[in-house]
Amino acid sequence: MDTSTWVLSLFWFSLVCFYHNDYFSHSPAESGGAAMGMEVELFLTTWGLEAFRKDSYKTNMKVSKDFEEYGPVMMEQMMAKKVPSWMDNLMGAKEVGDVKVYACSMTMELFGMKLSDLEPIVDEVTGVATFVERAKEGRITLFI
Repeated sequence: MDTSTWVLSLFWFSLVCFYHNDYFSHSPAESGGAAMGMEVELFLTTWGLEAFRKDSYKTNMKVSKDFEEYGPVMMEQMMAKKVPSWMDNLMGAKEVGDVKVYACSMTMELFGMKLSDLEPIVDEVTGVATFVERAKEGRITLFI
């Protein structure tokens, strides 16, 4: 199951990334928020953080069990239409607007990771309480 929490407000868009797969990524949400002039914050925890290990996005083509049967067809279509990777989309969002990517300090400790183990797109390591403090002003919360 793809478990994410989205918190929107007039001024910022926050997304908690708990689970990640290559096909049904969250990056269009960040791009959309950035294009709308919103401050976008992405908090990576558990398996969402794993997707940001250096070079992991280049080889991780996993699909959620819920959509496993669609994986080969979707990959074929994405390649035929030259759809950019989720990492390319996220890098584009950072170029367009104010997008910050935070790694969960507790998950980093649990997995024995350092910031240097992650893609350079990750801005810093922070705790969940700090992230929630920033995101709590959101007026809409969606659980997907």
